[in-house]
Amino acid sequence: MVAAIRDAAFAVDAAAVMKLLATRPQLLALGEPVHGEDDLLALRNDLFRELVEREHFRIIAIESDCLMGLVVDEYVTSGTGTLDEVMERGFSHGFGAFAGNRELVRWMRDYNDGRPASEQLRFAGFDGPLEISGAASPRQALTGLHAYLAARVDADELPCPAGLLDDLLGADQRWMNPAAMMDPSQSVGRTPEAERLRRLADELVALLDERAPHLLATSSREEWERARLYGRTATGLLEYHFWMAEPSPIRMNRLLAQRESMMAANLVALAERGPTLAHGHNGHLQRDESSMDTADAPLEWASAGMHVASQLADRYKLITTAVGTIRHRGVDAPPADTVEGILYGVPLDRYLVDARRLGALLDGASPTARVSPWFGYSPLDPANVASNDALVFVRDVAAS
Repeated sequence: MVAAIRDAAFAVDAAAVMKLLATRPQLLALGEPVHGEDDLLALRNDLFRELVEREHFRIIAIESDCLMGLVVDEYVTSGTGTLDEVMERGFSHGFGAFAGNRELVRWMRDYNDGRPASEQLRFAGFDGPLEISGAASPRQALTGLHAYLAARVDADELPCPAGLLDDLLGADQRWMNPAAMMDPSQSVGRTPEAERLRRLADELVALLDERAPHLLATSSREEWERARLYGRTATGLLEYHFWMAEPSPIRMNRLLAQRESMMAANLVALAERGPTLAHGHNGHLQRDESSMDTADAPLEWASAGMHVASQLADRYKLITTAVGTIRHRGVDAPPADTVEGILYGVPLDRYLVDARRLGALLDGASPTARVSPWFGYSPLDPANVASNDALVFVRDVAAS
């Protein structure tokens, strides 16, 4: 088994990745089993540089707030702000503190400096404006969409004036109340004001779609794409807040599913703009359903990758990353009867394999699922190996 895997292993680079893929992807996803490890972020950065230089990729999307990502994109394209400011304001989930993300942003800015807009690299977040502690106010998305439309259509075509949106939104703190994450009664997602905002958001998005030919003729593609992002985010956030106010046991399942749906919509929109590398957790990018065991009942929902694969078909390609050890997190050498244990037996520091070929090799071994001693690391599911296009194995992840 080890010899067969060794013979099928490639170096982890863009040339090997493209050789493994049957068709050229419009969206190439690189998953990771754990966030924030510099070795894995450096691998991503190296691969993106090669995809830019060899395969003419121009967009990278990471699992971070899609609206905050606009701050990063503006910096890498025009130099607005400072690198320190951008790392603080342009990332959610604390990802701005990761050295690998800082290096990515610095390199993209250096690459873009002096290049025409058509040749510049673009940065995007593909997550919703969501944190474990709650969800953002829909103000930025709603008012941004309204402002775009108000500047280009007659006032009587708009469903409401901007002032009404502000009145209905009220204070942003109402929407961002962390108590609402655990207590549905603390959520404003089903108040009369929120219900009206949901209807108005739908009407604004409908107007954006209906007037698309006119709007594209009177604004730049860039402005149009940002308005679409505002529309997706406004409707998605209001739906998320709606389910935060749900008192029944289906609440958590719907929140998890809504987040994945928002991620998928952003990824598909980015793929429409050009070849894109997406980087996020394996669990979001996988083609299989996601699941979670809770005290009440097991939860299952469609992952973002499952949504994207159903829409992009062969234009979506997925590379999953697996690791052997993360010793500074208490994750020691994997048991020999797990997928990671078998891969760990190959005497290479990191390598790339065809996931479907690997799945066929593993069939006879019937590997067991690895159990992680640390909550932040998600091992491979042996049943899902062959649903990936390729797999990167990193033998040892060093402390950052």
